[in-house]
Amino acid sequence: MLQVDICNTEGIKDILLSLQADTHPLWGSMSARQMLEHMIDQVQYTNGVKTPVDTGLPADFEEQKQRWVYTNEPIPRNVVLAQLPDELTYPDLETAEQQLLAELETFHAYYRANPGIMVLHGGFGMMDYHEWVLWHNKHFTHHFKQFGLIQ
Repeated sequence: MLQVDICNTEGIKDILLSLQADTHPLWGSMSARQMLEHMIDQVQYTNGVKTPVDTGLPADFEEQKQRWVYTNEPIPRNVVLAQLPDELTYPDLETAEQQLLAELETFHAYYRANPGIMVLHGGFGMMDYHEWVLWHNKHFTHHFKQFGLIQ
């Protein structure tokens, strides 16, 4: 399975070149901007911009972490874990793309500046840089496939 590599900024830029404001998803109801803003939001919870809130982990969080972080099993289509916001934050697709790339740079810098730091994932528990890279790779892959940006 082809996976997106969030450590390859140029690769992500190349993938995003084919995303247009009117690109329709192959499944789900997100718009292209909503998808980018969702991904920005998720990265911000892992790069020190936003602080995750502990709402209590599921009893099987360790098994879920092993399944979803450490395997190539894809995230299922049409899974809905949170409601999308009613309003968009960024004025256009290009601005959202640039913000996503900036948040990824902040992500890598955050972990370089804070070696060994762990950040909470609401379903998987505390995760280190390596685990977050694996999860973001899978999450980006899921949404880039959703919009036909990769196979």
